[in-house]
Amino acid sequence: MDKRMGLIRPSSNLGDVANADIVIEAVFERMDVKQDLFRKLDAIVKQGAILATNTSTLDVDQIAAATGRATDVVGTHFFSPANVMRLLEVVRGKRTAKDVLATTMRLGKRLKKVAVVSGVCDGFIGNRMLEKYTQQAYFLLDEGASPEQVDGALQRWGMAMGPFTMYDMAGNDIGWEIRKRRYQERPDFVYSRLPDRVCELGRFGQKTGKGFYKYEPGSRKPLPDPEVQDIIEKYRSEIGVKPRPISDEEIVERCMYALANEGARILEEGIALRASDIDMVYLTGYGFPPYRGGPMFYADSVGLQKVLEAIRKFQNGYQGAQWQPAPLLARLANAGKRFNG
Repeated sequence: MDKRMGLIRPSSNLGDVANADIVIEAVFERMDVKQDLFRKLDAIVKQGAILATNTSTLDVDQIAAATGRATDVVGTHFFSPANVMRLLEVVRGKRTAKDVLATTMRLGKRLKKVAVVSGVCDGFIGNRMLEKYTQQAYFLLDEGASPEQVDGALQRWGMAMGPFTMYDMAGNDIGWEIRKRRYQERPDFVYSRLPDRVCELGRFGQKTGKGFYKYEPGSRKPLPDPEVQDIIEKYRSEIGVKPRPISDEEIVERCMYALANEGARILEEGIALRASDIDMVYLTGYGFPPYRGGPMFYADSVGLQKVLEAIRKFQNGYQGAQWQPAPLLARLANAGKRFNG
């Protein structure tokens, strides 16, 4: 370990990367910040080097457009914490060269990562699907569930952690920044404003000692917080929603079928090459239980006709307009087929 750590040379001088074979950018998740850095890298880094971006949601093609060498630009979305998580989403831009893609995939293997190719779209494979999953999790709070019930139901089902524990760990302010961008770019995508209310109070999660849960000093254990219940109840009153009892089964179905339905769109658009690629993203990057096989495999095991029927039932419920069956899901279900073969 000491020998390998000794090979790492930190520097605050950008010019020190001039002769690197691959440069991986991991600056703040904002397009203007990333484009500015890539313009600088384009002027400094030797020709033939790979310029990689660790963006988790932004358009790799727009980042590449800030350079004069778009064929050498690729996305390398490392999952956090990068020294632990096995998943590496390798994002192929519109102009990414084949040798650049192949070299990046080989680097992933050398780093002992599971590298999965994704096309360019907002959120790529994993985070694009996650947005639908968390959209339902927040709606469930609007309707009557608590953070601990949603997290508990999903953890008992097999997830490594529930969405509210996850966001408290990652930092609620990160999701807030993305939502603020989404409000401008995609007004058709409806969010509960409840997580915004949480963030407006400075409750960013573990790093501030308060988020959807509270945390004792020096502890990462999420504890239920009566203040959060007050925030939820005030928000329900604000939007005129009367809380109702929600079963653990409904929580699991809505969150899992939201994943599979968006996965079907990703497949049809060619963002992912195959359903098993989507499953590998969730098995290695999102704490999905291995014995469930991944969201697409799980939907197959339930039966796509049953998944489709459930989605149509959800269309009649709260924020039902957000449930639109993916055309591929509907076609496969009606033909008695599966995502995986």
